[in-house]
Amino acid sequence: MTTGTLDTSPTAWFQEMTPPERRTFWACFAGWGLDAMDVQIYSFVIPTIVALWSLTNAQAGQIATVTLLCSAVGGWAAGLLADRIGRVRTLQLTILWFSVFTFLSGFAQSFEQLLIARALMGFGFGGEWAAGAVLMGEVIRAEHRGKAVGTVQSGWAIGWAVALIVKTVLFLAFDPSVAWRYLFFIGILPAILVFFLRRFVDEPPVFAETQRRIAETGDRPGLLEIFSGPVLKTTILTSLLTTGAQGGYYAITTWLPSYLKGQGLSDIGSSGYLAVVIAGSFTGYLVGAYLADRIGRKKLFFLFSACAIVMVFAYTSLDLSNEVVLLLGFPLGFFGSGYFSGVGAFLTELFPTRLRGSGQGFAYNFGRGVGALFPMLVGTLSAGMPLGRAIAVFAIGAYALLFVAALALPETKGKTLHADG
Repeated sequence: MTTGTLDTSPTAWFQEMTPPERRTFWACFAGWGLDAMDVQIYSFVIPTIVALWSLTNAQAGQIATVTLLCSAVGGWAAGLLADRIGRVRTLQLTILWFSVFTFLSGFAQSFEQLLIARALMGFGFGGEWAAGAVLMGEVIRAEHRGKAVGTVQSGWAIGWAVALIVKTVLFLAFDPSVAWRYLFFIGILPAILVFFLRRFVDEPPVFAETQRRIAETGDRPGLLEIFSGPVLKTTILTSLLTTGAQGGYYAITTWLPSYLKGQGLSDIGSSGYLAVVIAGSFTGYLVGAYLADRIGRKKLFFLFSACAIVMVFAYTSLDLSNEVVLLLGFPLGFFGSGYFSGVGAFLTELFPTRLRGSGQGFAYNFGRGVGALFPMLVGTLSAGMPLGRAIAVFAIGAYALLFVAALALPETKGKTLHADG
């Protein structure tokens, strides 16, 4: 008699996924990666447009901040929409939206035009995560939710890497005065994903059942229901947690290419340094995804935020050789990004199904909205101090907030989602 053995390898969960789970996984992975590509493009063109249009760091930071503020509004709106028309349809709309406006950014002739184009792009960028994270969280079973949703988060590093590769190729092939426009034009490619979503991805059963119950009772969720009753505390604390998570991330990644250039590296020369950071970020997402189900969401946040504080200080504030800066890029990316792997699953498990889209969409994008101020504030503060120190001030404060907010929230590891309404 042959006895089977339990597969406990790190990838066993993926083999156990059903076809609908896998289709949803790859759709959300691609969506998040392409979203990242379109967002990170701007950080790569900052040095070029600053030189071409004689912008200040504060103006360059203002574009990034306005984009993120609009994404916060778009994310909450998409969450509300996802609770009404469905997760998949909302995901399609947001991907199409941010793709079109990234493409149009390439035609900008002035600071004001680029500001408007990026602001409009932000509405779709914010909405994609709100719809995609809820979709993934509801489709994947409880024991694998942290790993699956966290691994989807690693798609951000892939999209960031693709943006870096395309940027390097374009800036080698063309003069920077036109290469930055071509980089934005590439941003139309994510629109292709909409066709896959329409054909192969279905709404989660728990959402469909909740919609059926709501239709029977007529008790539809109100626009402000997440700010009342027992849900209010969850809304406040998760908003603080995501403010710390995203404030730290955007303070670093928005200004990292400019910081490296200030260290004497060229646009092309800094690509290797950024590649190391991105490699660390990708690895951090994967390890964070595994740890989210292994040690729990809260311990993941504690570990990564504490280590991120140490790495940000060392990277930006110590007098280091270029070789050491290159090496430190990996742990900076690892700890400065990997905690995101626990955020999606954590928020999905904290909010009830009838309010999950609006609750998760608001909390995540409130954090994005407040965190959006950080690039502009870093740019402003850098007028009176070194850019690296300005980055450290806001990034370290943000990671400390992430740590404290996680302390006040309950652990949700292994929670099974139920239909309600």
